Amino acid sequence: MKAGKYLPMLLAALALIALSVPAHSFAMNHMPMNAQRGGHGEMMEPGGMGDMTGMCIKHADKLGLTDNQIMKAKPLHRDMQKKHARFMADRKIAEIELAEIMEVKDFNLEKAGSAVKNINAIKTAHQLDMLTAMKEMRTILTEQQFKEMKKMMSDKTGDKKPARRHLKKHK
Repeated sequence: MKAGKYLPMLLAALALIALSVPAHSFAMNHMPMNAQRGGHGEMMEPGGMGDMTGMCIKHADKLGLTDNQIMKAKPLHRDMQKKHARFMADRKIAEIELAEIMEVKDFNLEKAGSAVKNINAIKTAHQLDMLTAMKEMRTILTEQQFKEMKKMMSDKTGDKKPARRHLKKHK
């Protein structure tokens, strides 16, 4: 077998795989937030752990946030919302650009690869922005408030630990 004979088919298969990743990500981010349970992507989306500022502001009384804490959290939350909106737009544009490259039968593999890398860079930058915001929000909370917020987030997503059952071993 000659490796060169199968190279175009291999490259086409790799391109199809690369295209399936952005399509899945696009579909996930257009689903209702409660339908996105699962993977790490939920952490970074509003409604997941990445939206802890929104959760804290919404439940400020229950968490016992002071006026000063709320004043610090609100601009942080608005900034996160803006960054998320920019991320969604930038990612959508990058996915459209990839689709344009892929329209022709004999597309430029180098350009397609570059477009895929661009999409991944956009996602990585957004995740890092969300982690930074989460870290900043956590510095605003007291230890007790943080524990209460984690419990609320866990209750919201259904991430409760399963009850331990003591089963007798049958021999």
